[in-house]
Amino acid sequence: MPADPQPSLTSDPSCPPGTQAVEVRRSSRRRRTVSAYREGDRTVVLIPARMSEAEERRWVTLMLDKLAAQESRRTPGDTELAERAERLSAQYFEGRARPTSVRWVTNQNTRWGSCTPGEGSIRLSHRLQGMPEYVIDYVLVHELAHLLVPGHGPRFWRLMEAYPRTERARGYLEGVVAAGRLPHLPAARGE
Repeated sequence: MPADPQPSLTSDPSCPPGTQAVEVRRSSRRRRTVSAYREGDRTVVLIPARMSEAEERRWVTLMLDKLAAQESRRTPGDTELAERAERLSAQYFEGRARPTSVRWVTNQNTRWGSCTPGEGSIRLSHRLQGMPEYVIDYVLVHELAHLLVPGHGPRFWRLMEAYPRTERARGYLEGVVAAGRLPHLPAARGE
């Protein structure tokens, strides 16, 4: 049996440079199916060896979208949220932001998150559940930054510059707020 071609490694165009790699593994034993999974900081896409480069590109895009949709439906619990906050603090603030608690709450309908620096507690609105991970991470990083700098002054926003998706996440959240303000159209007849 001929050896399978070496896997190719490409960047995911939907992510900022250097944040996500895609490894395509071709297999002569694989006939029709395509699958994908996350492996550390990369996504592995398994495809049949006979696929053309155009088919490969189409399937990689499709599988990345499918994985992103699955991940956005998965809601982390409070324990996972606290672990995520700890990782984000290490990544963006050298571990200096140390919350005593991080949890989901259902009583925040006008805020995405809140922080009480004196207590070290961070609360995220349940309305974030189901949103893309980079948006949840942005809100966590925002609240972690408040453990270091309480207000929204220049020092605070300099800290936030460390998170590369700040503007994208803010735009997403602004879009959600704007969509909530749109008038609801009356139902069509017969519905």
